[in-house]
Amino acid sequence: MSLYRCDLHLHSCLSPCGDGDMTPGNIVGMSLLNGLQIVALTDHNSTKNCPAFFKIAKANGIIPVAGMELTTAEDVHAVCLFRDLESAMAFGEYVDERRFKIKNQPEIFGEQLITDENDEVIGSEEYLLLNASYLSLEEAYAEVISRGGVCYPAHIDRSSNGIIAMLGDFPPDPHFTAFELGDIASLERCLDEYPVLRERGLTYVASSDAHYLTDISEEGFALELDDEPYSSQRVRDRLIDYLLGKKED
Repeated sequence: MSLYRCDLHLHSCLSPCGDGDMTPGNIVGMSLLNGLQIVALTDHNSTKNCPAFFKIAKANGIIPVAGMELTTAEDVHAVCLFRDLESAMAFGEYVDERRFKIKNQPEIFGEQLITDENDEVIGSEEYLLLNASYLSLEEAYAEVISRGGVCYPAHIDRSSNGIIAMLGDFPPDPHFTAFELGDIASLERCLDEYPVLRERGLTYVASSDAHYLTDISEEGFALELDDEPYSSQRVRDRLIDYLLGKKED
């Protein structure tokens, strides 16, 4: 067992609201400076910068997790994380076929840049990534689980696209096994106001939702994970298992 410092919700320059300096290489560099060991790239409704992020992170000793911040049909943000890059990319293609295709206006919403492992721009996403997909919360959860990943509501303590803000309450019979906080200091308040979180014993994490390099967590969320015999894949698997509520033996 080892202690890992994690930030499981970051946006690159592919997200239109992400700063241009949020290239995969810069994200890895800042994560190293902050002492993080596990970092997830979760752009809005796309995984197209995950391949570059994976290559750079692995080359620099960061354990990368490929993911997405999905906007559901209810306009709720959900973090979707996967055990391997291939599963994440396949899910990205699945979502791409199930979202409204409205052309991006960079002068209004920002650029949506795709980079390679050298942080060179190799393309851009033509269609706006901020709008909702066709997928309901239930459909999204089922699809991610079928691909071996984990799906849980993002920043439930925030008014912007949080599940509580959008639905008025946390579902009384949630499929989710976990939830994310934007600020760990809000944990006790959320547990008191929404007893289902405690009653169901849902796992929680706190993540930065970073859109700027200076937003990336400086402390990280600490998790103790079984990593013996060590491999980055084993750590990713144990991380996903933890978020799925599976206890260590």
